Amino acid sequence: MQSLFDTGPYAPCPAPFNLADHVLYQRATNFPAASNASALSVLSPPSAPKPASSTGRPTAMSQDWTYGAVRAAVRGIGAGLLEHGLKPGDRVLLRLANTPIFPIAYLAAMAVGLIPVPSSSQLTEPEVARILDELSPAAVLRDPGIASAPHPHEIDRDSLETMQRSVPSEDRFQMQLCDPNRPAYIVYTSGTGGNPRAVVHAHRAIWARQMMIRHWYDLHPRDRLFHAGAFNWTFTLGTGLMDPWSIGATALIPEKGTAIAALPELLHEYGASLFAAAPGVYRKLLQSGQPLDLPALRHGLCAGEKLSRTLAEAWRSATGTQLYEAFGMSECSTFISADPARPRDPARASDTLGWPQPGRRVAILDPSGAPTPRNTSGTIAVDRRDPGLMLGYYNAPAATNARMQDDWFLTGDLGEMTDDGQIRYLGRNDDMMNAGGYRISPVEVEKILLAHQDIEQIAVASVEVKPDTHIIVAFYTGAKDVTAETLSTFAKSRLARYKQPRAYLRLDALPTGANGKLLRRALPDCYIRHQRTPS
Repeated sequence: MQSLFDTGPYAPCPAPFNLADHVLYQRATNFPAASNASALSVLSPPSAPKPASSTGRPTAMSQDWTYGAVRAAVRGIGAGLLEHGLKPGDRVLLRLANTPIFPIAYLAAMAVGLIPVPSSSQLTEPEVARILDELSPAAVLRDPGIASAPHPHEIDRDSLETMQRSVPSEDRFQMQLCDPNRPAYIVYTSGTGGNPRAVVHAHRAIWARQMMIRHWYDLHPRDRLFHAGAFNWTFTLGTGLMDPWSIGATALIPEKGTAIAALPELLHEYGASLFAAAPGVYRKLLQSGQPLDLPALRHGLCAGEKLSRTLAEAWRSATGTQLYEAFGMSECSTFISADPARPRDPARASDTLGWPQPGRRVAILDPSGAPTPRNTSGTIAVDRRDPGLMLGYYNAPAATNARMQDDWFLTGDLGEMTDDGQIRYLGRNDDMMNAGGYRISPVEVEKILLAHQDIEQIAVASVEVKPDTHIIVAFYTGAKDVTAETLSTFAKSRLARYKQPRAYLRLDALPTGANGKLLRRALPDCYIRHQRTPS
């Protein structure tokens, strides 16, 4: 039997179409949300100064947005952006903080035909400058507290907030309903060559997420989905906001600065029925070893790195609920997932990622591009006609074509398909690292650190420092006695925090093979041996 999963094509995306229209008005679904229905609650931790409850215990509080308020804010900002001289097809870089203005500006831009580029608030000025050079955006939407680079057309947060309070007339705001295959937004992902890639997605990408909503989340309009991430993280934008809003559910997001330790009380007090987070958040919630009182929770969702059996079992023991993981990437979001409607043997659950979602066409390919036999390793591939697949890398047709083989998009990840159609993950076929749900190219980090004048050679790798916990470690040689502290300071000014090594190790020489090439896979052992050696 071949490693090929195909249930036939999913219902095609309707035309004309607009991603923001689909999210805010659900015109193509059966669950339109009333204007007074709850769309979003931004939750403040109980430790913040608030009125005491009748028991004398501080209570959590929330900033609430109805669907009507979100729609009005989107209309206001959309009209305001056009009045700033922007026109459909223009790219707009978002350098905004972790507040509701981020997703509202994101939707507003797409509503009027602009192409938003969401970006992490952790990016440094040099990293932003590279994005500006590549994309030449028509404007930068910026919170003054977020690092950026000079741009002639900057729209600040105060201006955006003024726009969102306005009430535009029909002639000032019109939803741009057009071809679902036109560009909608651009996100960045690290490339194996060390240069982050700009991934262009079509408006139809949101249509494909219905497969995730049904076969990963099991999400319904009555649900209250709590996402632990920040507004300006793409995982939060999609799973935490766009998807629940697409069916009229309620999104719950913790206020900026909320400690992970405060999340269980917020989950309990606000009756979260679903919880989404990276595996690292679940690990931290379980550190106390105590049961978690989450009576409304049906299950948890996780993505970004492989879910371990230890973590899955610990969460089930502490909460009585299951964790369901998903596999995807910036180029195609998630298309393989555990499905709450398809029970799995708990002993085997962490052995596989789950199933390709119904409506997808997924295969495990051998080097010739043919599906492998079941239980045989190969490259995980998704049909290049998948509605959730990117349009391509921005201005990089060669890089886009390099990922395509006949009818398939090659993910760069290795796996095998079991007899019952599940996908077992076997790792990357390159050296990409994972940090807190972000995929990071070691070459990108190395290129930045090698610019330090005292470095001769440098290599970075992901190291498992304890079960289920990985950190990025930099290994270096140099003619001068450069310290780890010096390199750490150097990295902070040039790399987003999630890309920065957490440890530095000076070596007499980097490990190499007979041909003189770096043996990157030997690096973690160097670090482990160093940690075990008495100082």
